[in-house]
Amino acid sequence: MDRPTQLLFLPGASGNTAHWRPVAERLVHDAGRLHLGWPGFGETPPDPSVRGFDDLLGLVLARLDRPTALIAQSMGGVLALQAALAAPGRITHLVLAVTSGGLPMAEHGAEDWREAFRLAHPRLPDWFTTAEVDLTDQLPSAAVPSLLLWGDADPISPVRVGERLASRLPAAQLVVIPGGTHDLAAERADVIAPLIDRHLSHPQPLKPP
Repeated sequence: MDRPTQLLFLPGASGNTAHWRPVAERLVHDAGRLHLGWPGFGETPPDPSVRGFDDLLGLVLARLDRPTALIAQSMGGVLALQAALAAPGRITHLVLAVTSGGLPMAEHGAEDWREAFRLAHPRLPDWFTTAEVDLTDQLPSAAVPSLLLWGDADPISPVRVGERLASRLPAAQLVVIPGGTHDLAAERADVIAPLIDRHLSHPQPLKPP
């Protein structure tokens, strides 16, 4: 497995490019860092060519011009897995934190965040709250070494979701952080950064079929 020369950080539905910075600043891995924002969210200016979830995937794929590890939170994790399925040769590692991963969340006891998010952010594009992405059947084809990071105090993406993803992905390791919430990466950067560094150096091997 190639070592990544680029770490591409993907935020969740808020588009907060600062979410991963506490972790990025603590990583010792020598790859370059790129924090991708979503057009029209936060400090990222709108892009008239980006009109929906599929266009966001195009933005991610366009950044994969070198061996890249994708490090993604929440809805960004769905895009990371879609990218891994679409362009597996360009992605060396995945780090997925508290994401749905394209699984149907209701059956895993997840709290539905979408209506509250729309009310709290009425001016943001609705690409994340209206996206319907089901990757359940495709996940076994995502053979990229994957580190799954979960908190056991997250009602939006409960640990059961991480456990299900770990069972579907062929090269995944799940780590559960006691007391971790949906803002796991920002809250527990000191804990998470060493886990990511170790994953980038010693990725999880493929599980036997």
